[in-house]
Parts: sequence; C-alpha cells; structure tokens
Amino acid sequence: MKLDVLLGLQWGDEGKGKIVDVLTPKYDVIARFQGGPNAGHSLEFNDIKHVLHTIPSGIFHPEKVNIIGNGVVIDPVIFRKEIEGLKKFNINFNQLFISKKAHLILPTHRLLDAASEAAKGATKIGSTLKGIGPTYMDKTGRNGLRVGDIFASDFQQRYDNLKNKHIEMLNNYNFKFDLTEYEADWFRGVESIREFQAVDSEYMVNKFLAEDKSVLAEGAQGTLLDIDFGSYPYVTSSNTICAGACTGLGIGPNKVGEVLGIVKAYCTRVGSGPFPTELFDETGDKLRQVGREFGATTGRPRRCGWLDLPALKYSIMINGVTQMILTKSDILSEFDTIKVCVAYKINGEVTEQLPYDVNLPIEPVYKEFKGWKKDIAKATSMSDLPQELVDYIRFVEDEVKVPFSIISVGPDRKETIFK
Repeated sequence: MKLDVLLGLQWGDEGKGKIVDVLTPKYDVIARFQGGPNAGHSLEFNDIKHVLHTIPSGIFHPEKVNIIGNGVVIDPVIFRKEIEGLKKFNINFNQLFISKKAHLILPTHRLLDAASEAAKGATKIGSTLKGIGPTYMDKTGRNGLRVGDIFASDFQQRYDNLKNKHIEMLNNYNFKFDLTEYEADWFRGVESIREFQAVDSEYMVNKFLAEDKSVLAEGAQGTLLDIDFGSYPYVTSSNTICAGACTGLGIGPNKVGEVLGIVKAYCTRVGSGPFPTELFDETGDKLRQVGREFGATTGRPRRCGWLDLPALKYSIMINGVTQMILTKSDILSEFDTIKVCVAYKINGEVTEQLPYDVNLPIEPVYKEFKGWKKDIAKATSMSDLPQELVDYIRFVEDEVKVPFSIISVGPDRKETIFK
C-alpha cells in the first residue's frame, strides 16, 4: 500500500481541513506531517464549525487512527485546549497517537517569536507569534525538547536549561516579559500530553503500510510558504511540500502514492510577503467578505486576489501533484467577471516562471472569464454546475496538465462533488 499526500498549493488556507474530513472514510490512518498551531484547519458539518490546530482532521471519524507525526511542533497549552474543546463531541482519543520525536513549543519560544518580529519593524515576516520559527530553530540547532523527553526523569532540568538559554536571548532583545501564567498552563498541557500514547510513529506508519492499511498524510500551510521553495523569507519554518511528508513521518519516497493538491478558486495570503494577484479594490474586499477570509488561527483579515497559474504550475511541479481539488468555487458565484493570472510581466518581459527574487515588481497578465452568478451549493454532480464554471475548471486543467478529482461547492462536508 502507498501513502497518499494531501497538501495546499497556494499560501495556505486552501480548505485542507474540510477535504481531509471528506476523504477520511476512504483511509484507515490520517497523519499530520509538519507545521504546528500556526495552522488552523476548518471543518463544518451538522451546522457546527470546528477549527483544529494540531490534531489531524480525521479525528471526527471514531474508527480511524490519527497520528501527530515527528515533523509537527506541539504547544502543550494549545493541545490541551483543543482536546478539552473536542471532548463534548465524544471523540475516540484512544485512536490518537503522538510521535515521541515531535518537538515541543516552550513558552519562551513564543516570547522569542514576538521579540524577533518586534525587532524587525517594517520588515517583519507576519508571524502568527505561536513560537513556530524559534522551535524549528532549536530543532535544527539540536537544542530542542521532544515529546519523548517529557517521560524522562530529568525533564524539568532539560526544560530549565533551554528556558534559561532563551531568557538570555530575550534579555539581548531588551524584551519585557512575564512567564508565570503561561508557564503554569504549559505544564498542565504537558500533563495532558502524558495521558496520550506517545509512539515511534515512523515504525507505526510503515507497519500500517506493510499491513496494506491506507494512510493519508495531511499537510499544513501551503507550498508557497515552504522554507525552501516558498516566497522566502516570507515563509513558514518547515517543509510544506510532498517531500516533507517523507521526513515528517519517516517514510521512503517510494512509499508515496497519490499527491492531492488543494487549490482555492482564488488566492489568499495572511501576513507579509509578495502576492502578485492581490486586489486592493472593492473586488478584493468583496472576496474577503463573501469568502469569510479571516485567519482560522489569528482572526487576521486575509489578503485576497485572483487565481495565479504560474504559481500553481510551480507548486504542481515541486510536489509531483497527481490530482487537484478545487475549493471555494461557490464564492466566485457572486462575481460578473472572473480573472485568472496566466503569466507575469517583469521588467517588460513576459514569463510564466516564478522569479528568484519574489519581491520584484510583478505585473500579472490576466485572462477574463464570464461569471456564473448562480448558487451552486446544492450541486451534486458536474452536470449540475453552470457551464461558465465548467469552462473555468477545464481551462485550469488544460493549463496545468493535472485533473481536478473533487470540486467543493460549499463549506459543509456534504457540499462536495467527486468528479
């Protein structure tokens, strides 16, 4: 059995949570492979909206195994709150496993995140201030604390050593802070993690595959935020691409099967960084309001713009995407005219490639489409969709040479067309 990978092909917020929830019945195991609580995966069913930050989006299916992989970074405070919020839905936590090798976000990691952003001033990255970057820095610097460490007899000493190192760094920033309240919550969160099954998840995932169990690897953020291939330096601190599933779960590249890339019918971005098709007019405002484009984690309004094909082709190439999934097509039902960026004009030259220097002035070259101006939320098959939307879908497929397998026509799990 091969492991399928599901990931975002834009700047995150593509609708991964809903799609994982929709696909979970087809899989035995759902495994998160990178990122942390800077990602918010939204799911909606039975008129209730759920937002998950650390726990895999298959958690609402009681018979399924959910794994938090070694590539994930965990904030015990947020993890505990997430667990407490889910208890009223009779979740089967016996099927939730946490990798011993997943790194922990300390209270001082969050403070370092805030201090670093404040020091950057106008050049700040637009961090969610959840401590993600400093945690991954400690991981690569070989200083971090991992889930397996919380069971060690000298865990408190290990914690204090790293905390004191962080405090010295914070003093260099001349950053004022008070750890007392959050630190107490953090240790309560650690106790909560101790109640769960910490495992060598790389053995577990490979064992499932050897037993012919189906596994879906769930990514966070999006390809264009990848630490290596995203719009650096305005990126996240982990590998959000397909290769990240190998290192974030401990599987070989030959174990990867389908690569499912999620594409929002338009583009959004949270935080700083380049965004070639960003709209600063009434159309952008309308996309934001109709699409409810506010961060699931931060609540910040998202920047909005038209679909960007050069960036999408790049993401498909980097990930080896075999199937695409279109989300939020229903939001475009409100518009008379829809645009798609098919190329960039940079210094007078037209190109379809992302430039190395993503901060260059980029003028998008657009192709216009007639809007469909119809409510599509009740559509259950492609034949129910207006021809204008079908034309839009076919155009994108022809341009990127990858088919759409799922069309989402609304936020609820029922509002989904399998193409």
